Order: sequence, then structure tokens, then C-alpha cells
Amino acid sequence: VIGHPKYQGSQRIAIFLSMPDEIQTEEIINDIFKQGKECFIPRYKPHSNHMDMLKLSSAEDISSLTLTSWNILQPSDDDSAREEALAGGGLDLIFMPGLGFDTKGNRLGRGKGYYDTYLERCMKHPSGKPYTIALAFREQICASVPVAENDVQVDEILYEDC
Repeated sequence: VIGHPKYQGSQRIAIFLSMPDEIQTEEIINDIFKQGKECFIPRYKPHSNHMDMLKLSSAEDISSLTLTSWNILQPSDDDSAREEALAGGGLDLIFMPGLGFDTKGNRLGRGKGYYDTYLERCMKHPSGKPYTIALAFREQICASVPVAENDVQVDEILYEDC
């Protein structure tokens, strides 16, 4: 990931904070700050499919985040001081989680459509749709995954030995 040309050429990067069963992103987040890039993480709104990408000030900033009922760290609902990526310069790159992926770039998420609706909002932003890279384990690559009309394909899937 660190040597990927899209990562190297990106300044504004959104990345998920890993759950135990996902590719661990801590080293990538540390590198984002080490390279002087801007780091944004998801804040999910419960009981909806709305998600924002809010700016982290440092890797240590993660320790100030709130644990949700889904066991995900994210900025609290009353945290209005953080920049939302689409309120500013948009995003260059989004690293995406998922449960399964196929070779056509289809992604099976957790069923709420957060990333799909966020990407639709990105497409309306002056900077356009960011490049999307899904981070996966080899075991998550399938012949095909079920897709719906509003699902947005990922540009690239990175997994071990791909």
C-alpha cells in the first residue's frame, strides 16, 4: 500500500479504522501523517446510510474518539470542529473495507450502503470521485458477489500476492 502510485500521489486520503476481522490500517495511518498527507476517517450516522469523512489531526488523535455500539471508533456526533472532506477540497483516495470482493470490482459491505452513498456525494463535489482501493484478505476474493443497482464498484482491490 505504502508504495502504491495512487497512494504516493494522493494528499487527501480517507481510511477506515480497522475492526478485528479487517485488514489492519494502523501502519497506513501512521505513514499518512509521516508523509505529511491529510487523513480522514468515517463517522457513521446510526439508523441511516449517511457517512461523513472527518479529518484526524494526528495518529494519536484516534485515542480521543468515541466507541460506537458497532465497536468502531469515530468522532462523536457533537464534534463539529473537524473538517469534513467534502466541505473542503474533497478526497484523492479512499481505502475501503468489505466482507467480500470479486474480480470485477464489486464489493460486499455490511449492508447499509454507507460507502456507496458517500461516493455518490463525492461525484457531485468539484474535485470529483476519488480513486478507491479496497483492502482485502485473499480469502475475501470471490468469483462474484451480489450487487444492487446503487452499488459503486471499487477501482482496485489490494490483497496479499495480488
